[in-house]
Amino acid sequence: MTAVEFNYQLTNLSGNLQRFAMSLTSNMEDAKDLLQETFAKAIAYRDKFEDNTNLKAWTFTIMKNTFINNYRRTVKANTTFDHTDDLYYLNLNTQSNSDNPDSQYSVKEIEKSINELSDEFRLPFIMHTQGYKYKEISDKLGLKIGTVKSRIFFTRKKLMEKLTDYSYN
Repeated sequence: MTAVEFNYQLTNLSGNLQRFAMSLTSNMEDAKDLLQETFAKAIAYRDKFEDNTNLKAWTFTIMKNTFINNYRRTVKANTTFDHTDDLYYLNLNTQSNSDNPDSQYSVKEIEKSINELSDEFRLPFIMHTQGYKYKEISDKLGLKIGTVKSRIFFTRKKLMEKLTDYSYN
């Protein structure tokens, strides 16, 4: 297929590709950008297209893969990695004043309650709050993964019962 024939057939797919791009992005501007990027890639990789095959399927695959790669890139760019030891502080309200005496008392009470637990419950729970996965906890403590999950669940339950004064209603 010559370059002129390829470009002609490609431009004839414009309407179908535009609708597909819109179904993927749900935004007209993003759909136009995706369509333009798909056309650019199709033209750049025209030599990879095999004659007597389905040009429409080929370009739709380019568009779908471009959309997926762009989505993954966007998600990765917006991901925040927290390397602190106290991962359970991640969801605290940023407006809260940690210098408040009441909040210091609460943290001390919570830590005291955690430290009063027996090792079989405290260790898996602390490891979980530090960001370890169930499998990692299981391997480090030599427990079955179901045992780790149940101990963390029961520890949460015990702490909620013990610290009812600090629950958020």
